Amino acid sequence: MSFTAWQPSFEKAKQIAREKHQFILLNFSGSDWCGPCIRMRKEIFDNETFSAMADTLLVMVNADFPRNKKNQLQRSVQTQNEMLADKYNTEGKFPLTVLLDENGKLIKSWDGLPNETASRFAGEIKAIADARK
Repeated sequence: MSFTAWQPSFEKAKQIAREKHQFILLNFSGSDWCGPCIRMRKEIFDNETFSAMADTLLVMVNADFPRNKKNQLQRSVQTQNEMLADKYNTEGKFPLTVLLDENGKLIKSWDGLPNETASRFAGEIKAIADARK
């Protein structure tokens, strides 16, 4: 079973996306308090069909906002995630998933847990990517 690889640094994600001509999928989550975020990780991102598509087309970044002390992120990661939220998630929605081009320009966003299977969600992203090639 393959799992999607997540890039911890948004700047590094942009660099990889530019080198490989891939898109960036940025997911805003509350990994220890947001039920739909946890379901999205399990039902969509950890799905093999989604992972296979993501491995070829996407650089994945998770902007996580955990609430429990034991799950707190490094200060530099917290700062990065807050800056990403200021730019891409101004209404503070969770989960919020945004598809960006290699320069960080918004292509599409999904508010909440997508009401579709992982394969359909992967297919939707692939169709967008194919249309922009």
